[in-house]
Order: sequence, then C-alpha cells, then structure tokens
Amino acid sequence: MSASQTSSSDIPADVPTLLVKIFGKDRPGITAGLFDTLAAYSVDVVDIEQVVTRGRMVLCALVTEPPPGLEGDLRATVHSWAESMKMQAEIISGLGDNRPRGLGRSLVTVLGHPLTAEATAAIAARITKTGGNIDRIFRLAKYPVTAVEFAVSGVETEPLRTALVTDAARLGIDVAVVAAGLYRRAQRLVVMDVDSTLIQDEVIELFAAHAGCEDKVAEVTAAAMRGELDFEQSLHARVALLEGLDASVVDKVRSEVRLTPGARTLIRTLKRLGYQVGVVSGGFTQVTDDLKERLGLDFAQANTLEIVDGRLTGRVTGEIVDRAGKARLLRRFAAEAGVPLSQTVAIGDGANDLDMLNAAGLGVAFNAKPVVREAAHAAVNFPFLDTVLYLLGVTREEVEAADTLDIV
Repeated sequence: MSASQTSSSDIPADVPTLLVKIFGKDRPGITAGLFDTLAAYSVDVVDIEQVVTRGRMVLCALVTEPPPGLEGDLRATVHSWAESMKMQAEIISGLGDNRPRGLGRSLVTVLGHPLTAEATAAIAARITKTGGNIDRIFRLAKYPVTAVEFAVSGVETEPLRTALVTDAARLGIDVAVVAAGLYRRAQRLVVMDVDSTLIQDEVIELFAAHAGCEDKVAEVTAAAMRGELDFEQSLHARVALLEGLDASVVDKVRSEVRLTPGARTLIRTLKRLGYQVGVVSGGFTQVTDDLKERLGLDFAQANTLEIVDGRLTGRVTGEIVDRAGKARLLRRFAAEAGVPLSQTVAIGDGANDLDMLNAAGLGVAFNAKPVVREAAHAAVNFPFLDTVLYLLGVTREEVEAADTLDIV
C-alpha cells in the first residue's frame, strides 16, 4: 500500500469545491489523465490523495468549482474520461477544504505476526475512545512482521501511548506511539545495548564457560537480580572468577558470539539512511571493539578486561559502564556526532538500560523484561532486531534496497 498527499494554502470555508474520486485498476497515466481533463476547466487543486492496494487505485482530488455554467460539463467530461480508462468516477459538491485536524499529532506503529482483524479493530477503537482521529493508514512492511502506521490527530502522544500499550499486551501485538514531526526521520544516532540485544549471548557467560565457572557466575548474577549486589559489585565479582584464564580465549569468545537476527540489516539500513550507530555494553571491549570493526559501527564503549603476561587478571580497567554510564555515553556519543538528544534512539533489554532509554529521544525495549517495556517509549517483542526500523518509519522497501548495497 502506498500513498501520497499534498495540500494548497487554506481557502475560505464557504468557497464551493468539488471532490473528484477515481477508482479502479491502477495503470500508468491515470493521475496525469485526470488532471489534464480538469485543466480544461480552470480549477485550482486544493488537495490530492492517492492510494494503491493490490493493483487497485483510489485517487481523490479536491478542486475549486469551475467558472459559472461549466460544472455540468466538467462532470460529464470526467465521467466520460473515466469510462474510457475503464475506471469509475464519483464527484461530490461541498464547501471549503478538509475538516481541520485536531491538536496533537502522533504516529502509531502496530506490529503483528500476524496482524489480525481483531487486533486492528481494537487499536482503532481505542484511538477513537481517547478522542483521537485516524487521518491516514500506511503499511510499512509485510515481512518478517506486518507493520502498519496510523497517523493520528486530536489527542496528545503520552495519553494515547498509555491507552494503547495496555491493549497491545492483551492482543499479542507491539504498539509504538511517537510524536509526529520532521524530527522523527531526523533522528541520526542509534545507540544499543550489546548482550541480548545486538547479540544473542551474554559475553560474561561465554568467558565463564571457558573458565569452567558458569555456575558461580550465574550465582552472582542471580544475587544482583535480587538486589543484593549493584552492577559494579556484581561485575567485579564475576570478572574475578576469570582470573588466570589464557588470553587466547578472547578470540574463541569472539567466534562464538551470535548476532541477533536482523542486526546486520538494521545497521546496514541505518547507515544507508545517514544514521550514526553505536553500542554501549556492560560487557567487554575485547568483544565490542571486534563488533565495531565487523559491523562498521561509529561508536563502541564497554568495560575492559585487564590482561597481563597473556592471562586475565580477574580485574577490569578504566571507566565502568553501568546503568548510569550507558546514559552518560549516549550523551557523549550524541555530542561527538553533533546530534541533540531529542534526535537519538536507544535500544536495550535490561534494567541497566533504563537510564539510557529514558535519556534518548526514542527509547526502545527489545524483547525486554516487563519493567523495561513499561518504562520505554516503545517495545518490540519479536526476535528480529531490524523491526526497530519500522518504528522510525522506514519501509520494508527501503530495508531491501539497503540490503543490495555493500555498506557494512
């Protein structure tokens, strides 16, 4: 489904206008043919909208009334032309332009696999109940999920998001609500977490497997999740278990890292669209530096395992990347990229990503824990990282075009 819309300057509400609607099988020349026909009657174009779905076109043109005495001839000529093109025509008289849109502009992206009629009806009904009006619907993607975007006016973004997120969980779909405006496609920095976001693994667990201390690392992790240790304490406790491990294990761990499905596509598409992309991780630079090089990332920061005489010392060096550190690095990357925070996107799955998600212009919870999903601006619960692109208004066609280019 594709659509285009333009609009002239406002005209008085009492000026007579005609809504000319053409529908039928799409073919080249229909749009040009209609306006060639209308041009003979000296009408001005007030508004245009065209939609093509599965080869069927609906073309609407709102035009000013022709000079006195010519409306009947215009109607007959348009109907005759439409019949010659094997199309149907409908012409409706009225006054002025379209009804003004209400205050508040939001874009609602709905992701489903599949997207059922029940879910679509529920979302549309909820928009109406919040006082919103659906101005336009556009399909962004049909694979690997169905992604549809609703342009909504008449209600502010935050209450609309609150209302729709509750329904989404019940309906088994993902819904993202962002404020409409030029800034959405101007978001030029994306920063994401690494473990269980960019990659499928937890890097500390990969190292622990080679050290034979997986169970002990898991115990420390569980204690941290219970609140008995903060992130920095748990980091030092887990890294201490790696003491004495031969440094050659770094290359083995790098080879074991599995990218999340869609990760390459996400980065390739973002780079093609002019975005800068970075990662921040509570893991280790020994892995993130490799990912930066392999994927063509612009920024990467993580903790660093200390290595002395070819062995891990069980310590980390340098700045600790924890929950607050991730948000701090997002701001640093944005400053270096020359991008305001309002035009940044952050992606993560864990509680230690919350500060970063809240600081970004758009915070996306990716297959995240409930507390993170509830706090983020948007959530994606499908196992494909590239579905995040649809939240930015990127279509599947743009994704596929990026896949043909050797960018990363």
